Amino acid sequence: MTRAVPHATSWLLRVPRPFAPAPLRGFLAAHAVPGLELVDPVAGTHTRLVRTGAGAVRVVAHLADLVDGSLRVDVEPVAGPGGAGEAEGPEGADAPGGVETVTGADGLATRLRRWLGLDRPAGVDETLARDAVLAPLVERRPGLVVPGSAAPFETALLAVLGQQVSLGAARTFAARLVAGLGETVGHDGPDGPDGSRGGRLRLLPSPGVLVAAGVPRVRAVTGVTGARAATLVALAAAAVDGLDLEAARDGGPEAVDDVTRRLLRLPGVGPWTAGYVRMRALGDADAFLAGDLVLRRAMGADRPADALTRAEAWRPFRAYAALHLWTDAVPALTGTPQPPTASTRPTARRASGSGR
Repeated sequence: MTRAVPHATSWLLRVPRPFAPAPLRGFLAAHAVPGLELVDPVAGTHTRLVRTGAGAVRVVAHLADLVDGSLRVDVEPVAGPGGAGEAEGPEGADAPGGVETVTGADGLATRLRRWLGLDRPAGVDETLARDAVLAPLVERRPGLVVPGSAAPFETALLAVLGQQVSLGAARTFAARLVAGLGETVGHDGPDGPDGSRGGRLRLLPSPGVLVAAGVPRVRAVTGVTGARAATLVALAAAAVDGLDLEAARDGGPEAVDDVTRRLLRLPGVGPWTAGYVRMRALGDADAFLAGDLVLRRAMGADRPADALTRAEAWRPFRAYAALHLWTDAVPALTGTPQPPTASTRPTARRASGSGR
């Protein structure tokens, strides 16, 4: 059962065992979009807004320390445009200022677990440790998780914005989209470590807003090419017409395959983008981005076909293998503390897309 949470509260989300928090912190920080998220590398917190059926909620994930084998997330309903002043949450989690251990599959709690990758399947480390290449990486970071998505449509938009550019460029394009067409909610606070003024966060534009804006406006706001802007609007139009990524994740493998086929029919969406959406937004533990240049280099594979052949040994956990290889290859993903401005610098270029 789910009911509204009218007060700020804190939830404890159980983590899998073993669990590697530093790479999770590094991955989320490296991908954080100014205006959409706030990262405090000193406190180890990651703050963002999440839409719910009852309005927007501000979530602060404390990623530096575990509390009784759980990650703490502070949840605060947000009043204002896009926020109804309360948010959906598990029954029993609505005491003001309380701390609740959340274990059920209740709306927002489930989305936050998915965002933080906390529902790792059993047997991942054991399977990957049998491989000579991955064994030392598993030993170095046991319990590595694949970060998921708190907002699947948002993840798909960011994947499109990151095609064939550096991670820094992808974040710049996304920040422009947030500033130009995003929805402002929340309240003023101290300036964020990433330079966000007043701590005021926004939501990425909804599919309807993007469709109404049209290709010329989206291109002008973001600075992307006309073709890339057309892909963003086509993705939004598909969502308006019923392409529901969140429902597909809950619908099982057949639903995930169907949504993947529909994505690949959109102009400008190729295997890399569809695979990245499968990995993060649709929760496919076996998703693998064979066209990714960083992965291919790490594997010593010249062609995507060679990478696919080599990755067969990692089934059914190829997404976790990819995260191990990415984390080993890109220093920003390790979770090593860096200056607040470090995440604005490009960390790598992609062959077929961005999003790492």
